[in-house]
Amino acid sequence: MLASIGYAVAYTGIGILLLIVGAVVLDLLTPGHLAKHIYEERSVNAGIALAAVFLGQGAIAFTTIWTNGTSGFGDALADTVVFGLVGIALQVVAFLVLDVLTPGKLGHMLVQVPFHPASLVSAASTLAVSAIIIASIWP
Repeated sequence: MLASIGYAVAYTGIGILLLIVGAVVLDLLTPGHLAKHIYEERSVNAGIALAAVFLGQGAIAFTTIWTNGTSGFGDALADTVVFGLVGIALQVVAFLVLDVLTPGKLGHMLVQVPFHPASLVSAASTLAVSAIIIASIWP
């Protein structure tokens, strides 16, 4: 049981670090400070975009752990890090492609205070990329 608790703490620690990296990357893709847009200015758009990153990263980490848990703790932990970072990188690619294919600057739309439908499109893109990665992990 103690080993399982240790595994849970290690996986959760890696998961939280991946969430932080995902948030920092989204912050770099949007003007200003993302946390300020969400918590002070109350931008629903920024909240939706960050929530999608968190959900997508959580789903990737879950799937990696679930499907690789029998391969040994070290290998499964490494796989979680690798697939998590691949997920972040591919979410950035999807963000940049969406930005090029749509009018205006996506990053600016995501930090506006009034609701903008682009936040839903961006969130759907993020979650779709995550689902594709999950499908590639699942045996």
